[in-house]
Amino acid sequence: MTDIVGARSDQHAPTDRALPPLVLTGSDVDRAALHRLDDEWLAAAWQQPSTRTLVVSDARAAVSTGTGSAADDAELLFVPPGSAPEGERYFLGLDPDGLAYFAVAAEKPPLDGPLASARFAGLREVGTLLSDRQAGLLVHALGLESWHRAHGYCGRCGGRTAPGAAGHVRRCPSCGIEHYPRTDPAVIMLITDAQDRCLLGRRQVQAVSRWSTLAGFVEPGESLERAVIREVAEEAGVTVESVEYVASQPWPFPSSIMLGFLGRASDPRIEVDGDEIAEARWFSRADLRAAVEAGEMHLPTGLSIARRLVEVWYGAPLPDELGTQ
Repeated sequence: MTDIVGARSDQHAPTDRALPPLVLTGSDVDRAALHRLDDEWLAAAWQQPSTRTLVVSDARAAVSTGTGSAADDAELLFVPPGSAPEGERYFLGLDPDGLAYFAVAAEKPPLDGPLASARFAGLREVGTLLSDRQAGLLVHALGLESWHRAHGYCGRCGGRTAPGAAGHVRRCPSCGIEHYPRTDPAVIMLITDAQDRCLLGRRQVQAVSRWSTLAGFVEPGESLERAVIREVAEEAGVTVESVEYVASQPWPFPSSIMLGFLGRASDPRIEVDGDEIAEARWFSRADLRAAVEAGEMHLPTGLSIARRLVEVWYGAPLPDELGTQ
C-alpha cells in the first residue's frame, strides 16, 4: 500500500486555506444565458453540423466505449444534432472556440445509430476521469435532466408543465407560473480542535469503515455559518466557535451545491445523534495515517470537496488508492 507522505506534523501546522483543484468546478464553457430565449438563434445553432450534443438518460450520459472507473481518462461521446434521439433539449453553452453544446434527455439510452456502441455512465463513475470542460458539461446536463424529470407537474395547480428557455425553466400553461431549476445549499465542514485534530464521522447508511466530514442542508432563514454550527452540534454534539468559508462545488445528487468550510471547536466532547451519524471521532494526522494504512477506514472519494477539505488539514494530497473509489 502506498504510504501517505508529506503531511504536516501535528504541531505547528500552518494555517494555509488553499484547496487543491476541485473536480467539477473548472469548466471554461460560457453558459451564454442571453441565447436561451432567442428561439431563432437556438434553431440556427441546432442546425450547425459542428454543434455537439450529449445524450443523457436517467442520470447517465454517453461515454466512449472502453472507458471506465479503472481507466486513466474518459471522454463524453458527443453526436451531431441530426444524430441525436428524440427528447427534451437543453442548451449548455459555448466553448472558447464558439462551438455550441446541447444535451438531449432521452427516455431510454439509445440502442442504435451512432450511440449503439456507447456506454452510459453516471457522474460518480467518470467524474474524476473527465477533462474540466467535459466534467462541467456533464454536471450541467445531468443537473437539468434530473430537475426536469422530477418537475413535470406544477407545484401550484398540478397542471402539466412544459420546458422553456432552452431547458432552464418549466412553464405551467394552466396557471402561468414559471418554475426554475432548484439548487439546495448544503454546508460541508472540516472541524478541528485545540490539538489540531480533525473531526470525522461515519453515517448510519455507510459501511463501517467509511468516514468523512460532516455536512447538512441549510434551513430557511439561516446563514451559512449558523448552519455549520447547528449541523455539527446536532450530528456530533460538538460546539463550534469559529467558521471560515473555503470553496464551493456543484453536487447534482440530485440538485445541491456544497459550500465548504473549516471550523474550530471550543469543546471537543462528542455526543453523536445516533440517527444520521453512527460514530464520530477526532483524528490526529498520525491517527488518520495509521487507520487508513491498516485498512480500518476509507476516506471520501476524490470526486468530492470532502476529500479536499481533509487534504487541506492534512497538509498534502492523499493518494487515490487510499480513498474510497
